[in-house]
Amino acid sequence: MSKRNKNKTSAWVAAGAVFLIILLLIWLTYADLLGDTDVAAYLGSAVDSLA
Repeated sequence: MSKRNKNKTSAWVAAGAVFLIILLLIWLTYADLLGDTDVAAYLGSAVDSLA
């Protein structure tokens, strides 16, 4: 792989990582505003309701 292609790939990976971090921050802010920050308890109750 040429050096130019490797730089393009690195740029896309970095952009993707930044995008995912921004989504995570938005998700955590939204959950905090709703008061639903205990994700493990939420998942546990969701699984119990399915059973």
